[in-house]
Amino acid sequence: MALFNTKIRQFIALGIIASQLLAFFPTPAIASLTDDQADLQRQLSEVEAQINDLSKQLGAATKEKNTLANKIKQLQITQQQLVALIKQTNLKISNLGFGIESAETDLNVAIKREKILRAAIGAGLKEINHQDNNLLLELVSSRGLSDAFTQFYNYNLLSTQLLGLVRDVRKTQTEITNKKDSLEAQKDDAVNLLKIKAAQNDSLAASIGTQNSLLKITKGQEAVYAASLADTKKKAAQIRSRIYELFNTGTQINFGQAVDIAIYAAGLTGQRPAFLLAILTQESNLGKNVGTCNRAGDPPEKSWKVIMKPTRDQEPFLAITKELGLDPDVTPVSCPMRNKDGSQLGWGGAMGPAQFIPSTWMGYKDKVSAVTGKSPADPWDIRDAFVAAAVLLKSNGANGTDDGDWKAAMRYFSGGLNPAYSFYGNNVIAKTHEYESDMAELKK
Repeated sequence: MALFNTKIRQFIALGIIASQLLAFFPTPAIASLTDDQADLQRQLSEVEAQINDLSKQLGAATKEKNTLANKIKQLQITQQQLVALIKQTNLKISNLGFGIESAETDLNVAIKREKILRAAIGAGLKEINHQDNNLLLELVSSRGLSDAFTQFYNYNLLSTQLLGLVRDVRKTQTEITNKKDSLEAQKDDAVNLLKIKAAQNDSLAASIGTQNSLLKITKGQEAVYAASLADTKKKAAQIRSRIYELFNTGTQINFGQAVDIAIYAAGLTGQRPAFLLAILTQESNLGKNVGTCNRAGDPPEKSWKVIMKPTRDQEPFLAITKELGLDPDVTPVSCPMRNKDGSQLGWGGAMGPAQFIPSTWMGYKDKVSAVTGKSPADPWDIRDAFVAAAVLLKSNGANGTDDGDWKAAMRYFSGGLNPAYSFYGNNVIAKTHEYESDMAELKK
């Protein structure tokens, strides 16, 4: 009987020790980061004020007379604004890094807590199993009712202790799931911000290129600039023949051909052709990584088996390539983003010009076929990609207005209207207007 009491006391002590150990875990908050985060917030406020001031300057400059000097001024203000936007995005990425670090710490603490609780439960179950087999024998050999009641009391105490540990494990498991979801969401935010930064860098490079080209053509002379504006036929020819950097699929098309495809897709879906062009231009420019993973000769770390999310996209990717008669091991898809240390951040695997991930494409391929009459739909086919983007944008609320199309573009990018990604929607609408102007020139 003494053995029974001893083992019960040992298990109860184990439960108490488990609780005490949990109390010594570090708290999720990292106090040393507080000052850094405060400094980041201060810098963010300063750069946001700078961006707002530059927006006002640009607005005023666009209302001035269309001269070479003013055009250069607009480009320079745009470049300053983009530099500020890039700084803003870098600050947001740094701030998010603190959140990810804290979330990872929280998750590791919860995982360690679960291990301790499971160890305590394992010991308890082992002891209860032993006592279930020996309790009757020990009670028969007891020295009276008082001793028997004591044994039942201790046995009940052991069971209660075990149930409490089980409840703690279940609570911790829920906590772990929530923390994993939170960490995944923050990593998704980091991926999106890195894509936004890449797009901002592309826009900055394009603005500088436009300025340099303009100065080279005009040699800084207002008369030459005015003459180039007046020569609409020459301008239309230049627009039409401009190589359309959209697909990175080994085939280049000019702007005139891209317009024809956009008009085709828009006619089937009721979307603005220029809006479709803007979306697909933006998609191909983000990170410039369309089709740079899973190619023939790529190293194993760039294989679809590594860069695609296993639970979401790998099985659909195999189904898509099988249906199209493609080799899944050498069919190009987008690469994931990378951390500063080169480690993979998030997932890649987006397919073709419209950058559909395999799981999303599975939900739209039949809708594309219903519109085009072609089956199976192919995410790497230019026309199918345009139609797929148009169908998805329409379901996201695109309606031919800047407001409706802006919201649809934002949902296309991240599934929501997070203001942190406003550059994407703003840039799409700006490109839409540029393309509408270019398309109008083609009709002159």
